[in-house]
Amino acid sequence: MRRRILVGLLAVLTVPLAAQTPAPLQVPYQQFRLANGLNVIMHRDASIPAVAVNVWYYVGSANEKAGRTGFAHLFEHLMFEGSKHVPEGQFDILLEGAGGDNNGSTSNDRTNYVIDLPSNALELALYLESDRMGYLLDTMSPQRVDGQRDVVKNERRQSYENRPYGMASIELDKMLWPASHPYSWPTIGYMEDLTAASYEDVVEFFKKYYAPNNASLVIAGDIDFDRTRALVEKWFGEIPRGTAVEPVAPPAAILTGVQKKTLTDKVSLPRLYLAWLTPRFYAPGDSALDVTSSVLTGGKNSRLYKRLVYDMQIAQDVSAFQQSGALGSTFMIVATARDGHTTDELQKVIDEELDRLRREGPTAREVQRAINQMEASFYERMERIGSFGGKADQLNAYAFAGGGPDYFAEDLARYTSLAPADVQSAALQWLPADRRVELVVVPEEKR
Repeated sequence: MRRRILVGLLAVLTVPLAAQTPAPLQVPYQQFRLANGLNVIMHRDASIPAVAVNVWYYVGSANEKAGRTGFAHLFEHLMFEGSKHVPEGQFDILLEGAGGDNNGSTSNDRTNYVIDLPSNALELALYLESDRMGYLLDTMSPQRVDGQRDVVKNERRQSYENRPYGMASIELDKMLWPASHPYSWPTIGYMEDLTAASYEDVVEFFKKYYAPNNASLVIAGDIDFDRTRALVEKWFGEIPRGTAVEPVAPPAAILTGVQKKTLTDKVSLPRLYLAWLTPRFYAPGDSALDVTSSVLTGGKNSRLYKRLVYDMQIAQDVSAFQQSGALGSTFMIVATARDGHTTDELQKVIDEELDRLRREGPTAREVQRAINQMEASFYERMERIGSFGGKADQLNAYAFAGGGPDYFAEDLARYTSLAPADVQSAALQWLPADRRVELVVVPEEKR
């Protein structure tokens, strides 16, 4: 009897989640644009008395120039250092006093700032965001820039230069992208560029990119649309429009062969990185490569994890992921050898599994398991209003990508509509053995 119950339960668990979701997936919103160009998106979710204020500036490290890298990330720090009507240190104090919190992040393509707080404190969040958008330069000084410049330099040391395997990602970007491509330099910037940047350089960068016509504001949560629109107009309406920002026009990025390199680092175990150039986010093949990564390393029964870590026990860990961007993406496999084993052993097994995937494709069960995992994660993120990855952030992400703020159903369908042949085709097209980057990090010789 217990066995029949178990078999029945397993049958239920293998049913596609999409088949159990009859209601259409919609996130209703209202959208308008201020006279100064600020894009505003509002979404009402009264499930709890909370609100998320989410601002995207359409500026990331891809908007920087060679020799002047790291500016976008530097401003992520400077935006918390006070503005004309909000003294230094008061931004966090005021939000914490109202029961809120905030954060920010920088990528190649954008900088975003998130505030989560009780809905009765919405006006405070709008006041704070508008003040640093419109009046940051009123209090920014060479001394303040130098202070945050030193903070960023220290962050670079901690996150890259003094972290095990930390320089690998910087080297991979150099190998994958042409030197003139803005994805070839790290978001945090180069140390010499941070040192060389003048106060005037920084001011010019802010004036160009941190203007309302280069930003999008999402307000999601327990809100009244009319009152919220009036508050947005009150606090953001007087900020002047900036000059138009030209789109980034990167050179073509193509791998014509295999590039190999070996780095030494203060690590105990050797690590292998395999990387390919792949289609930009939301382009055909992007979602199939997400599923490919899950088939290869998504869980203990995935192909590479099972062989390398569990069966053969020659790898300490292995992961694969599609790192999507607006100008292009990279697919990466990262594996760390166990003590006494080499990256050559790992690469042999990885290539065997990639060849098998290209030749035979994944099974229907593998693809459905990956889709189920992604669908569960998708709905879990939708349950959150704020923070990174919540509905407010996602509305801004879809607006930035050009699909419209309520692109949730279409985004999910990119995955639920995939068949094993789509994954096989993506592996054949985008993960060839003869056009990729191979980077190995080995331990420094002991003296």
